[in-house]
Amino acid sequence: MTITFADLTTMRVGGPAGRLRVPETTSQLVEILRESRGSDDPLLVMGGGSNLVVGDIGWHGTVVKVASSEFDIQGDRVIAAAGVVWDDVVSASLDEGLAGLEALSGIPGSAGGTPVQNVGAFGTVTADVLDSLTVYDRQTDSMERWSPDRCGFGSHRQSVFKRSDRWVVVDVTFRLRRAGQSRPIEYVDLAKKLDIGVGGTAPPVDVRDAVLALRRSRGMVLDPDDHDTWSVGSFFVNPVLNHVPDRAADCPRYFDVKGTKLPAAWLIEHAGFPRGYGRQWGSGTVALSSRHALALTNRGGATAADVMKFAAHVRDGVEAHFGIRLGPECDLVNCSF
Repeated sequence: MTITFADLTTMRVGGPAGRLRVPETTSQLVEILRESRGSDDPLLVMGGGSNLVVGDIGWHGTVVKVASSEFDIQGDRVIAAAGVVWDDVVSASLDEGLAGLEALSGIPGSAGGTPVQNVGAFGTVTADVLDSLTVYDRQTDSMERWSPDRCGFGSHRQSVFKRSDRWVVVDVTFRLRRAGQSRPIEYVDLAKKLDIGVGGTAPPVDVRDAVLALRRSRGMVLDPDDHDTWSVGSFFVNPVLNHVPDRAADCPRYFDVKGTKLPAAWLIEHAGFPRGYGRQWGSGTVALSSRHALALTNRGGATAADVMKFAAHVRDGVEAHFGIRLGPECDLVNCSF
């Protein structure tokens, strides 16, 4: 049976996956990466497929779906191989009395993907808790232990790994806290869900429960029976601008080291694309989530071409309304818009 990227990704679109290899240990992963050096066979390395859209032509080469499962907790450090399911890392750390990852509960994907996007939610980002990581350099055939300052974190969702296939994250180590209370909760919605004031704290397990409830309410926890979760989460990245156009003067603004960050979801909704938009547009196979304007969702039977056409439609509408051009937060392979 032919395996397609519709089988391997959370958006459930994409063509054939070529030669699929699924390393279940770190040593198997590194062996495959080393075998690929000097080969004319193109290589695509992926994790949980939660941030990836591959075109309908698929990938005519080798696909490495990382499933390495080594996991350990040593004192206040959590060490996870790249293929460990991310939410399992969060859950296990809390079971051990370690605080720090609770705000990142329910995020799909694998541990190795967290530094790539500098994954974050509700005021916590990977860079805040990352102690170190092991990286395989495909160019030099070397394994290196990196500190977070080598990862190129800084501007929103950026790292040296993004849009580059030179380095593959092999494992990650997080330094957490043994604590009965979370750090101060600064997000209004989360504080309200916890029934505390902004800036207050709560038991980490309660924070996890509240985060999961909020994410479910927004269609951001994977559910095979819920088309609102057939997505890559946030499809568009929040734009960071040196100058905010006058037409976007009312848009909320946030500091970023490279300028001013604007919420893409606000721009999308205020450009005339409400939640749920798209079911009467085109073929109706792709639409904005009914619960989150930043998620493009597969309503069933969508192709990657359908997704790209709809993404371009939304992007062009935002640009026409605000003079701001949105780009993808997810990785696009053999497709574009």
